[in-house]
Amino acid sequence: MTRAPGTQPRRFAGRVTLAVIVLLLVAVPWLDLPTAGLLPDRLNAPGSLQLLGLCLVFGALAMTYDLLFGFTGLLSFGHALFFAAGAYTFAIAATVFHLSGPAALALTLGVALLLPLVIGAISLRTTGIAFAMVTLAFAQAGAVIVGQDPGHATGGELGLGLAYDHLPQFLVGVANTRYLYWICLALVVVVAGIIWWISGSVTGRVWQAIRDNERRVQVLGLRPYVFKLVAFVAASFLAALCGIAWLLLVGGANPGITTAEFTLSLLVMVVLGGAGTRWGALAGGVLYTFLDQRLAALAGSPAIQSLPTALRVPLSQPLFVLGIVFMLVILFRPGGIASLFGMHGSQPARRRWLAWLGRGAARR
Repeated sequence: MTRAPGTQPRRFAGRVTLAVIVLLLVAVPWLDLPTAGLLPDRLNAPGSLQLLGLCLVFGALAMTYDLLFGFTGLLSFGHALFFAAGAYTFAIAATVFHLSGPAALALTLGVALLLPLVIGAISLRTTGIAFAMVTLAFAQAGAVIVGQDPGHATGGELGLGLAYDHLPQFLVGVANTRYLYWICLALVVVVAGIIWWISGSVTGRVWQAIRDNERRVQVLGLRPYVFKLVAFVAASFLAALCGIAWLLLVGGANPGITTAEFTLSLLVMVVLGGAGTRWGALAGGVLYTFLDQRLAALAGSPAIQSLPTALRVPLSQPLFVLGIVFMLVILFRPGGIASLFGMHGSQPARRRWLAWLGRGAARR
């Protein structure tokens, strides 16, 4: 297959730009720079690093949801369950069972693999709205279990704090926030790398073909159920990794991450950034989290409080501002933030995926 002229230079330039961005993000804890009020403190202050870490975690989490919704066309209302499973399982293993860090991680990874395999095998026997409702039912069951606090393991409505007795010391204390930030950055690199690799593989192309026309994939002799199950397990497993990183960053799990509203927030992040694109969900997750955190902090600032009531009241509500931003993006940029940089998908590209699958079936 011949490549379009200029493809290689653009690809090289893109990789160099990405490497520079990653290196700059790695260097953030060493950069003592003012932030002009965009962050809680100076750039390398613990509060600023924690906020940046949260943005990275939810950017990665949005990418895992985009793997389901954007790439495979699976509208799940239960993705929060697997994020919560990662956070709560690790917290219970370290706090209740008093396991060491590696043992707690191994147990969590096992749960993160087995749980979506079972739930996905059941849920994917349905399609469309029925699939969304089944995943919602599983998520609600998880929320009920957490709220009931079985065996005093989850902390119920109060949540469960993380015990650091058996965890590495570099994870403990405000002074070590930079290490937690680096963990969150490593999480983004791992999640983005896996999604970039798998979305460009044969399996990834089948996922995108299923999203566009599942019946045609069946006619080509492939089994959409198997491919969708792989997507479901992969996205859920990566979401659980995000849950572990989030737990370490905030120091405890709370029942708010088990709700359906949490999954809806992920859907907003993905649509805001651009569904089905390689980096759109990451941008949407980072922007949504940043605005959600900073707008709440700035609501009580003198600058906002000095405004007339007609402006002060709505600007003091972060969800109102986020809703306006979301509406503007949907109205003027339906492809999300990614469309500003030409990263949105196209119908000709999707037709090429289906044609590629057809040629593969013919060769068999």
